[in-house]
Amino acid sequence: MVQLEPYWNIIMLHCHILQYNFHKTISKENITFQIDSDRKAALDAIAARINRDRSYVLNEAVAAYLEMYQWQIEEIKKGIAEADAGDFASDEEVKATFARLTNAD
Repeated sequence: MVQLEPYWNIIMLHCHILQYNFHKTISKENITFQIDSDRKAALDAIAARINRDRSYVLNEAVAAYLEMYQWQIEEIKKGIAEADAGDFASDEEVKATFARLTNAD
């Protein structure tokens, strides 16, 4: 078994440096919004199960939401740029893709 005692001070120093750098680079702000009691209870249950606080769960949820919608917006922009450039599928390509996806002949 590895003895951590001799390395404990180094480990703790490293953790404090990481924590300092994390808080130094990420600015946090408080926001307030209303949520129904069922959703609040669900958040609290999730937080308890993963041994985190409600703020952590909310931050993870907001990050996932923003990532999904930012991806979607970028894909829409790419589609608009392709359409503006006249890059459309031919009728044959559309029919072939539809047939492949629906197993139609």
